[in-house]
Amino acid sequence: MTLLRQGTLVLALAAVLALMVDAADARVGGGGSAGSRGSRTYAPPPATNTAPKPAAPIERSMTQPGAKSVAPGAAAAAPMASRFGSGFGGLLLGGLLGAGLFGLLSGSGLFGGLSGLASVLGLMLQVGLIAGAVYLVVAFIRSRNQPAMARSSLGSGGGHGGGSGGPLGGSFGLKGGGGPASASSALMIGSADYDAFEKLLQNVQTAFAREDSIALADSTTPEMLSYLSHDLADYRKRNVRNEVSDVKLLQGDLAEAWTEDGSDYATVAMRFSMIDATFDRTSGELVAGDRNAPQEMTEIWTFRREHRDADRGWQLSAIQQA
Repeated sequence: MTLLRQGTLVLALAAVLALMVDAADARVGGGGSAGSRGSRTYAPPPATNTAPKPAAPIERSMTQPGAKSVAPGAAAAAPMASRFGSGFGGLLLGGLLGAGLFGLLSGSGLFGGLSGLASVLGLMLQVGLIAGAVYLVVAFIRSRNQPAMARSSLGSGGGHGGGSGGPLGGSFGLKGGGGPASASSALMIGSADYDAFEKLLQNVQTAFAREDSIALADSTTPEMLSYLSHDLADYRKRNVRNEVSDVKLLQGDLAEAWTEDGSDYATVAMRFSMIDATFDRTSGELVAGDRNAPQEMTEIWTFRREHRDADRGWQLSAIQQA
């Protein structure tokens, strides 16, 4: 076999393999980790029993990296740095410089008013006593005005296994609050919320397979809708379509839940099964998956609920691969 024919064969096999890999990813979340988790977008969610390994970092997001929320009053609480240093030494040096400037203004030179070692030591002692008193007063005032350190409410972020969970099959194992709260506040999650999460898992998967943009818009944030619409357009370009059915949540754990900037967030690790098959649009030939045997997968979904539009309820805000 000539080198040219070998190269052609290798390229053909690579193309077939790439098509198979792409077709296997023709589902919700197949495009990688995407979306937004508010100020925690680039912070890994806590591990749970359902997803004990670190989640894949979010690759596509409208949230800018490095944009961290600052606790209110944090900047005001930080004391201004002295140009002469900090503490007693800085006050003493500032006092001496002030005495020197006074001498210059009075026409006696930088230290013209200080005759002899005794006078210098006497002035230093006076300045030191005054500086010490000022330092103690300032320290006392700061200690009175210093805000108490906020204690973050730690929920059972690790979750429990698929034991006594939600009403829909007992798939969710955790019924408590969220993870640590920084500039945000912890959020309690109840049975109705878990029911909504399970319902959204089924609705989003089904609507994506049907390429139903209207149903996707009802179940996802505008940002996630844009990513899923882009993925659907890419699958059409590759001439493949996805079929999904029998979506079942097998186990779920709450990783964290919090409130910030007028929105509620809940990040949930979910292990689920479904019939997932990909077909060629033209020939109808099966390209990847199995239309009879269910497949299991684990993903981490983040849901958002806006306070100003509470009637819409929870919507899918981000997906991370576990």
